[in-house]
Amino acid sequence: MKNNNPALPELRLLASTNWKDYELLDTGDGEALERVGPYKLIRSEPQAIWPRTLAENIWNSADAVMVPTQSEYGGYWEYKNPIKEPWIIDYNGLKCEIRLSKSRHIGVFPEQASHWDWIESQIKGAKKTLRVLNLFGYTGMATAAAARAGAEVTHVDASKHAVAWASRNMDLSGLSKAPIRWLVEDARKYLRREIKRKSFYDGIILDPPKFGRGPSGKVWSYFEDISDLLDQCRRVLSSKPKFICLTSYAIQASALVPHQAVQEIVKSYGGSVTSGELVTVDSSGGHILSHSLYTRWSSV
Repeated sequence: MKNNNPALPELRLLASTNWKDYELLDTGDGEALERVGPYKLIRSEPQAIWPRTLAENIWNSADAVMVPTQSEYGGYWEYKNPIKEPWIIDYNGLKCEIRLSKSRHIGVFPEQASHWDWIESQIKGAKKTLRVLNLFGYTGMATAAAARAGAEVTHVDASKHAVAWASRNMDLSGLSKAPIRWLVEDARKYLRREIKRKSFYDGIILDPPKFGRGPSGKVWSYFEDISDLLDQCRRVLSSKPKFICLTSYAIQASALVPHQAVQEIVKSYGGSVTSGELVTVDSSGGHILSHSLYTRWSSV
């Protein structure tokens, strides 16, 4: 529907179409069937309330199935066929090591590939070296995209394991000599130090969890903490910043919530803010899964 009111933002769905090593094969009956490199995996997907499209024998050919437990994030993998772990997948030259963990995560969020493309375009379009801060950097695919585009990147994550994983991904992607600082740190604690040091960044990437704990056990809760986090980010923006890329997993919220929050911190810089949902589309029935909300700000 056409938006005739310029005061109302148009929310958009973003799906990456450039994957070769990943494919959402089918969804339905509360599960998703995915091809991740040479292996087929089944993970729980509560949004998939429709029936499956592909035949049962195709679903039964999966190499591993994530069996959820009562914990929202926990579970275990049931192997149907031998899998050699870890294995490597490639996205346009950016490589990521894949492992089946005790959570449903595997080391990459494929729906974020459109972010990686956008981040690279923002940095290349700047025509100068940008200082980029990646908070909650996880296994570093956004860091890899930024570094490959020519940015100096500071990668911050509270998990020592995730930072080590991200560093391996840089090696795999041929970026071992890229100017990347690795920090195992609570994001807000790090930002407070940067504010005191008057250290500024031209681009900020934020991928905070819905819920989590920092290295010292400090609890992160999206709705309670995102406002303060964004205010701290505002205070470390350079005088002529280039971009902000925020992903939010609080799906029960509207994309309008982070949209308006980011608008507030960049209103003195001009530019444009776009928001919506990161999605994947299954290749069998065309069903769309929404994974997260996103908000992007660009100075141009």
